[in-house]
Amino acid sequence: METIKRDIEAWVQFLSEIDIPVMRHTVRSIAAARDKIDMINPREISAFILHDPLMTLRVLEYIRPFHGTRHLQEITTVEHAVMMLGINPFFKHFEKLGVIEDSLKPYPQAQLRLLQVIRRAQRASRYALNWATWRYDRNSEEVTIAALLHDVAEILLICFAPQESMQVHAMQQADHNLRTAVAQERVFGFQVIDLQLALCSHWKLPELLLKLMDDKHVDHARVKNVKLAVDLARHSANGWDDAALPDDYLGIEALLGITHNDLMERLGQKEPSK
Repeated sequence: METIKRDIEAWVQFLSEIDIPVMRHTVRSIAAARDKIDMINPREISAFILHDPLMTLRVLEYIRPFHGTRHLQEITTVEHAVMMLGINPFFKHFEKLGVIEDSLKPYPQAQLRLLQVIRRAQRASRYALNWATWRYDRNSEEVTIAALLHDVAEILLICFAPQESMQVHAMQQADHNLRTAVAQERVFGFQVIDLQLALCSHWKLPELLLKLMDDKHVDHARVKNVKLAVDLARHSANGWDDAALPDDYLGIEALLGITHNDLMERLGQKEPSK
């Protein structure tokens, strides 16, 4: 994107008209899976797709028209989406994919930041899956996807407005008391969460996933599962001594009904953070 678009509607239109790139590892995984197309199943395909928030987004966006034509309930998991598409049509549609790392070669700092944010999303999805399984959630993949996609608008802005995204990051690094939303408004003219909601609405992502990603519904246990996973991944990325972590711990302990020591053990932290 040559110039920053300060209007959310312009961003939605732009992002809806392009082929969103995916991670290089995803492209390689798809190529390897295609080589054994007669032996692979939807679950195996979904396993590597769910490592990439942007590929996950592309699959869910592509399956959208099938809801109306086949009078189905909304498809809220990648495995179900691949199953409904069919394995051969899936590989045919996603035969040519752009690579994120290639598009950001002129911006090495932004590329590094992108990988950091994606790793954070992957970590959040793992936390969400672990806790959903502990809570006997009836469909833990929905919670996993919601955590993975919770910050997808931030990822997209790093891809297509790398200099501006790095400006937001630099402002926060210089002032740790500066709220993310304030920094985003100063640089982009809007809060990224507003872009996220506008994009999800435009792409008509499943209502259930939208609710799980919307912190306004945090009183619901499944939404709380997602939010706590995202918060823990974000705060722990700053180090396990981050000041926000104690509040995260209290929320997780209440959600799972476990002690602080049990939580620390599950997180691989031998001593409680102070």
